[in-house]
Amino acid sequence: MTQSLLILDPVAPPRHARARAQAITSLAGKRVGFIDNSKPNFHHLVDDLAELLVQRHGAAAVIKRRKRAASIPAPADIMREMGQCDLIISGSGD
Repeated sequence: MTQSLLILDPVAPPRHARARAQAITSLAGKRVGFIDNSKPNFHHLVDDLAELLVQRHGAAAVIKRRKRAASIPAPADIMREMGQCDLIISGSGD
């Protein structure tokens, strides 16, 4: 009697490499997005950093949005809005 053995390969096929975004050399005229993940104190940092980016580095606009919880992804409407930014900072604090 011959037995067969099924071998499964758990390795996913390679993903197509994406081109890297160009580095931002200046914040002048750029839109900066912040995603607050609802952890304590991050909003304090965001407020100060946003002011600094506008006043000292010429950022044209700052968009700040807060997720409902750190453990869940940002909702689609926040992600669409962040897609209009030149730079996004997603952070945590404690």
